[in-house]
Amino acid sequence: MVAESKTCKIASYLAAGGAIVWLGGFNIRALMSLYLVQFSTLEFKPYIHPYVERTVFALISQSSMIVGIGYIVVWISGIVYLAKTPLKLKTEGWLMMSAVLFFVFTPVEIYTMILDFRMWLLDHAGSNDLVAFRKLFIHRLGALSGVPLIALMCYYTAIGLLVFRPLRKKGETINA
Repeated sequence: MVAESKTCKIASYLAAGGAIVWLGGFNIRALMSLYLVQFSTLEFKPYIHPYVERTVFALISQSSMIVGIGYIVVWISGIVYLAKTPLKLKTEGWLMMSAVLFFVFTPVEIYTMILDFRMWLLDHAGSNDLVAFRKLFIHRLGALSGVPLIALMCYYTAIGLLVFRPLRKKGETINA
């Protein structure tokens, strides 16, 4: 049995809390985005009033900041946990796969966070230019041709790996 340090436990709790905020906000933002565009297209719904559209853009930009902060918390606490844990990635396949599935999409998340920050700046500048919001919004949705959706599926797979802990070498156990 391997005992985890206090730093490891704190990092894992911060990662769990950050993941709840990050993935929850990610899903909420996706639902708000579906309100504006027609299903499975990048075309805006024609019947939405401009004031409503502007309000939805404001909500999306504000939730994007929460999502970004949650991701950064998970990223930093994940690095701390991996650095301080007594577990060996060689014998704990579940930990190795979770780390790979999470960290491989860091460039994608950084790129989308930059686009989200631009929308946040546009929102907090008090702009009512719906064309600018629409261009940025469509660019964000179409960015990287669906890679953010693949990333989301990998994140949920990593959560499953963390919960069920498959791919372990026999003889190594940890207090859960």
